[in-house]
This record gives sequence, C-alpha cells and structure tokens, in this order.
Amino acid sequence: MMNEAERPDSYLTDEERARVVYLLQQTCDDVLTAVQPVNAAQWGFRPGAGRWSIGLIAEHLGVVERRLLRQVERALDAKPNRSWLLETGEKDELIVRLLADRSDKRDAPPAVVPTGSVDKETALRVFRERRVQSIAFAETTTDPLKTHTLDHHRTDVGTLNAYQWMLYIPLHTRRHLKQIAEIRTTSGYPD
Repeated sequence: MMNEAERPDSYLTDEERARVVYLLQQTCDDVLTAVQPVNAAQWGFRPGAGRWSIGLIAEHLGVVERRLLRQVERALDAKPNRSWLLETGEKDELIVRLLADRSDKRDAPPAVVPTGSVDKETALRVFRERRVQSIAFAETTTDPLKTHTLDHHRTDVGTLNAYQWMLYIPLHTRRHLKQIAEIRTTSGYPD
C-alpha cells in the first residue's frame, strides 16, 4: 500500500507551482505599485472610524506574510494527514472565493494587527524581504505539500494543506489591494 506522503498527487504540479509563484510575484508588484507613490497624508488617511489606512495595511502585509509562511512550515512539521484529500480537496476555490469577497469584513488576529508605528520605507522593506522568502520557498520546495495539513482559525475555512496555505498568501494580499483601491475612492481621500 502506498504511503500518503508518496502519492504523486500530494506534490505540486508544474501548473500549481507556476500559479502560486506568479500570484506571489504579481501581488508583490501590485503592492509596491499601489503604495510607493502614496504621500504622507494618503499613508495615514483612514476612511472611517476603526478602519485601516494604507499605511496600516502595508504594515499588516509585512507582518502577516511571515505568519502565513510559518503556517506552511507548521503544516510540513506535522505528520502526513491520511485524510488530506478528503479534508482539503475542494479548498483551493473556497479560499479564492472567501478572500475575494470584500463584503465579508473580517478582523485580523491580534498578532497581526498593525500598530501604526511603522513608516512607509520600513513597511515596504519588510514586506519585500518576506515576500522574497515566500517566493523562494514556492520555487524550490520539493515537499509533498498537499499531504501536510493545518487547521485555519476560521471554522468556515477549516483544514488547509500546505499548498493552500501558500496560495493563501497572495490571495490575502489581493484582498488588501482591493481595500487600498476602496480607500482611494473614499470621499476625503487626500490629493
């Protein structure tokens, strides 16, 4: 009987690797394009009480990048999940759909809530450095990512495999890029 970790379908296909690497690179470029030209007033502008500014989002993206890559590592540290296909087989499209839906506002876990004490240069440097690490991992890993799983803290997401945690990184970034676009169209956004 074949060990679950040795199943050919537990490894990334060339298409899956290309997809996640492309999304990681594209969303990194998109963040830099969206945030680099922001001036000080735009950086700190909040579109409403309790809402995040572009600066807070940029800070959050750098913090959460490391945390999400750590989720991949934690999944890989766990023993292979014999039920991985049953538990995670349909989750790729679920996380695409959930993260794309900005009508469902979500609070960030306390560990990744931005403090507002990070300047633009630092926020973008941290984000770039951490994204480089994520891309390098995605480009080079030879681990059977799909057979290693870790539960998401949100019950509507449930168990994700390590590949899905990798995919989560740029999809989460894309969600915040939409938020940045929304801020720019808010009444009172500074010139």
